Amino acid sequence: MTGTAPAPEATACIILARGGSKGIPGKNLRPVGGVSLIGRAVRAGRAAPSVGAVYVSTDDAAIAAEARLHGARIIHRPADLAGDTASSESGWLHALGPVRADLPALERLVFLQCTSPFTTGEDIEACLAAMRGQGADCAISVIEDHSFLWRPDAQGFGTGINHDETGPRMRRQDLPPAFRESGAIYCVRADAFERVGNRFCGRVALCPVDHPAVEIDSLRDLDLCSQLARSHGLDSPAADRLGRIRAVVMDFDGVHTDNLVITDQNGVESVRTSRGDGMGLSLLREAGHWRLMILSKERNPVVLRRAEKLRIEVQNATDDKVAALTGWLARHGLDWGQLLYVGNDINDRAAMERAGLSACPSDAHPEILGLADWILPHPGGHGALRAMADTLRAAPRAGQPDARK
Repeated sequence: MTGTAPAPEATACIILARGGSKGIPGKNLRPVGGVSLIGRAVRAGRAAPSVGAVYVSTDDAAIAAEARLHGARIIHRPADLAGDTASSESGWLHALGPVRADLPALERLVFLQCTSPFTTGEDIEACLAAMRGQGADCAISVIEDHSFLWRPDAQGFGTGINHDETGPRMRRQDLPPAFRESGAIYCVRADAFERVGNRFCGRVALCPVDHPAVEIDSLRDLDLCSQLARSHGLDSPAADRLGRIRAVVMDFDGVHTDNLVITDQNGVESVRTSRGDGMGLSLLREAGHWRLMILSKERNPVVLRRAEKLRIEVQNATDDKVAALTGWLARHGLDWGQLLYVGNDINDRAAMERAGLSACPSDAHPEILGLADWILPHPGGHGALRAMADTLRAAPRAGQPDARK
């Protein structure tokens, strides 16, 4: 049973995010790679084409505000369903009523966990496809496991579970196939889940995923995930989207700079920029595959001087960025779908919405954080553009392998 991809109005994502975490206070609002855990979960759900809407069930006003920022609809979670002993199933069942009211054609639910910060829209689509393709009632994300498993026997001595410890030692790759839950994604048929009241509501399809096998339960886990996000480019867009980019246009203040200005007693202004960003952009320019431009509303000549030093085209004193970009792209034989626009504030919104790919530093205005396709792992003026440049250079172009893998 294969079938076609489901209509978005038939699939909804529900994320439970209570405010009372004791292991890590305020856990769901803690950032990884510049984005809160609840924001990352919402963005993953919205990135899955089959998902019609993402809902966050919470008892916490701050979590609700953060989830809305990234595009979620909010369901108020009663206190008796938000305590330490309340089951996830009780929260999901409570949310099912409001979701059905919004989406009468609802057939499938996707349950995402905030504690798995590297879930992608592609992972969600794969899990839904596994459930649909196998005609299953539910599906879970799993990670292939090649471990030798043990358990204590009646006397407390170790005995093999998936191997015979009394025989010749097997090679890890010869162990029987085994999978463990990643803890990230659970997909169910809505009717089956409502009838059974359990996420495992019938035949289970397994969907192997290839993201770091970390669930955040401690501050150490949180730190590990933050390190992974910074060092491995795990938050960058899909390779095919990066591969389509032929032009990179950047705002100046808050992107090249830290959005601060020093003004002396004569009214002369100066700003700070990053040498690391400059090196990254130089390497990007020298590669010769992307046309680069700084596009700024700022009238300060410092913009021109920085662009001159970087040997990058510049248009400053520009109030209508969409009009300026429309003409610029046409002159260079490019279209909006080939453009990566990097902005940080609300005057960049229109250009970001038109661009084939939009990005922003991790300290961008909240409205921009909510709409950007790609939140860079550093603040403006502190390595955001270096991270962007390094990722673009490593991404495959047509006919090339993906150097990020």
